[in-house]
Amino acid sequence: MREYTFTLVYQLDDADNRHDEIIERFGEAGLTDFMIGVGRPGYLGLELERAGRSAEAVLRAAMADVNAIIPQATLVEAGPDFAGLTDIAERVGVTRQNMRKLMLGGAGFPVPVHGGSTSIWHAAEVLGWLRESAGYAIDEADISTARAAWRVNAALEQERMKRAGYAVHTIV
Repeated sequence: MREYTFTLVYQLDDADNRHDEIIERFGEAGLTDFMIGVGRPGYLGLELERAGRSAEAVLRAAMADVNAIIPQATLVEAGPDFAGLTDIAERVGVTRQNMRKLMLGGAGFPVPVHGGSTSIWHAAEVLGWLRESAGYAIDEADISTARAAWRVNAALEQERMKRAGYAVHTIV
């Protein structure tokens, strides 16, 4: 068994958005492995560190636990998935400047999912590239955690697109 760390952001239903009551429900259910953040009205941020047989299994179980406590809440994002250079640099223990050098000079560095003044990548792609192409000692658990979050976010995006009336095709 390995330890996996995830973040989950939920939008709360208007009828069930009292943070204090929700926090109490987590405690009553014995879910003490969630750190709960309530900084943004109408949203709930959760950080979870839990051991399990796989990142996917831990993430699915955590989402089921949250669904049992706040069934009307909508999952907005799972992490770690989207990351900037600073986020990735912190995860691997280097400076942002070092990560920028790798990005600019590293053949095959992943393409960002969002460009602009602040570029964003899928963390799993960059961590995998750092391990395979740049020789960094990246733990497989970190990569599998980021991949599991990426899969959840991709499924969430597909659902949002379907609800908006777009034709959605699954690419395998």
